[in-house]
Amino acid sequence: RSMVTRAVSGLVGLVTGGASGLGKATVERLVRNGCRVVMFDLPKSDGEQVAKSLDPDNCVFCPGDVTSVEDVSAALDVAKSKFGKLDVTVNCAGIGIAVRTYNMHKKKVHPLDQFERVIDVNVCGTFNVIRLAAQMMSKNELGDRQEKGVIINTASVAAYEGQVGQAAYSASKGAIVGMTLPIARDLAMCSIRVMTIAPGLFETPLLGSLPEKVKNELGKQAPFPQRLGDPDEYAQLVQSIIENQMLNGEVIRLDAAIRMQP
Repeated sequence: RSMVTRAVSGLVGLVTGGASGLGKATVERLVRNGCRVVMFDLPKSDGEQVAKSLDPDNCVFCPGDVTSVEDVSAALDVAKSKFGKLDVTVNCAGIGIAVRTYNMHKKKVHPLDQFERVIDVNVCGTFNVIRLAAQMMSKNELGDRQEKGVIINTASVAAYEGQVGQAAYSASKGAIVGMTLPIARDLAMCSIRVMTIAPGLFETPLLGSLPEKVKNELGKQAPFPQRLGDPDEYAQLVQSIIENQMLNGEVIRLDAAIRMQP
């Protein structure tokens, strides 16, 4: 029997961190391919402008914080009232810091509140979005694919090869890797798939502030291709995951075979 390939056209998506970087590229690709999208990002982001520039009819900006139950619920309400449903959730919102656990030279210990903040946004924020989105998706009709939804999270190669100063960031991304399979198992009964992408070095605002020379040097750390990833290559994988139903409960490294040095 031939499987029905799920084209993204006609689907409704929620993308967190959607105003810049990997999230923005994901919003752009989904809208370009006939998806209607709720873009969720901080009130201070460029979300409003980005949504207007894309397609105001099919892309709406919702300001908010992923750690807030009220903010995420409000975004889901917008998906329901404006587009009638939710099929896809992509978690791209996240923060990072670089602080050593203990810095001997500066005699400075890692501030606990900074560690907690990264865990709160990256882990609790991601889980907050997952649990509320899953509740809404579970009410969908099964359709010809016998599927109610797809959730895609963003980890990082730092989950596996965290560098100096990345204790908090790596711990948060390792947690996202670790919860992928159990959440996929939890939501199997709801006919919802759960996947995680672990990107390597991508051309995003996180790296964008670096000088061109430094970016080129970073890109050369990858065996092949020796360059930073294009955010649309991340978005392309998001689309593939939505379309390919056998992808579930797994983490895909998208990293040009890079293995980060200390």
